[in-house]
Amino acid sequence: MKLPFLGSIPNRVIDERFLEHRRRSSTFAVMAGALASGGLFEYHLLRQHRIDWELFSVLASMVVVKLAALAWFRLTD
Repeated sequence: MKLPFLGSIPNRVIDERFLEHRRRSSTFAVMAGALASGGLFEYHLLRQHRIDWELFSVLASMVVVKLAALAWFRLTD
């Protein structure tokens, strides 16, 4: 796969497997972060009986971005 923004560098080819591995590892990292922040939110809610709004906003933004991307890819594909 040739990338258009690397046009000035001759014979610059990016392997699709590399891009797929990078995409999959980023997905795993995001899911691990979501589970960790969700676990912390539940801990604060159930053990300390308080709502940690910062963690809630992180989880809510992750859900909104995920659903927006899902809708975008569904409508444009």
